[in-house]
Amino acid sequence: MRVIFMGTPDFALAPLAEIFGRGHEIAAVYTRAPKPAGRRGLELTPSPVHAAAERYGLTVLTPKNFRDPETIEQFQSFEADVAVVVAYGLILPKPVLDSPAYGCLNLHASLLPRWRGAAPIQRAIMAGDKETGVEVMKMEEGLDTGPIAMAEKLAITPDMTGGEAHDRLSLLGADLIGRALAALERGGLQFQPQAEEGVLYAKKIDKAEARVDFARPAGELHNLICGLSPFPGAFFETDFGKGPERVKVLHSALAEGAGTPGEILDETPRVACGAGALRLIEVQRAGRGPVSGAEFLRGARLTPGAILAQAENAAL
Repeated sequence: MRVIFMGTPDFALAPLAEIFGRGHEIAAVYTRAPKPAGRRGLELTPSPVHAAAERYGLTVLTPKNFRDPETIEQFQSFEADVAVVVAYGLILPKPVLDSPAYGCLNLHASLLPRWRGAAPIQRAIMAGDKETGVEVMKMEEGLDTGPIAMAEKLAITPDMTGGEAHDRLSLLGADLIGRALAALERGGLQFQPQAEEGVLYAKKIDKAEARVDFARPAGELHNLICGLSPFPGAFFETDFGKGPERVKVLHSALAEGAGTPGEILDETPRVACGAGALRLIEVQRAGRGPVSGAEFLRGARLTPGAILAQAENAAL
């Protein structure tokens, strides 16, 4: 089939490779424009999809939006059978959605209608969901409201991180979109409308949400830490003698114990929460590499009984 691929981050790499490997004709790849990177922000860095598409020798386009007629006309000029959209990041107007012969298919990382929107993987884990998945949906003007054709589920294990779920869903999604295009090509791809109940929106992660408030129950904090690991990373702030310093918690585990919220209970370290306790398995201080929780205590010269602050104005 003649395909336009639209995607930007790492999540879209496996689906792009699958479509390319299956021999479909990729007329063009649309991705977000290169962004400034480096310490001074002087070097423009292409998106992961941009770099991969160039390695495959594909035409790459990076429009800022689809508001001007020229951009829409260029898209239409490719005369694609279908467009495949995977975490692209730009809103597509109706003339674009209607341009391919079979419309635009979106590979979305949730079990719709639960977790429509920008951050479905993190939100599912943060909410304590037991499963998530990927679905192939026909796009329409609403936010992730289109009918569903195919789906694959993924169980969320108690300690699964957002990064682990991301990588597994990307691979599941690659296989799924490959099968969906094969079904579409032979006229066998059927769509069913989404359920009207159970709609939830996965808004972007706000920085304030990533703060670990030890006054909350341990189970909630564990889900928060897992969902936001490795990026953007849940964190607490505390004072090691030179003012508040941010510490990311990359891995945690539920533990038994009680005490003042934020109190270090032992050298492992277990930290008391509003209900229960958390074991800090891997943490990262600002400007340093990840270390075990025990190494963190030794490096910061913290001992049982010390309090890891949970308030915004952190202090020991």
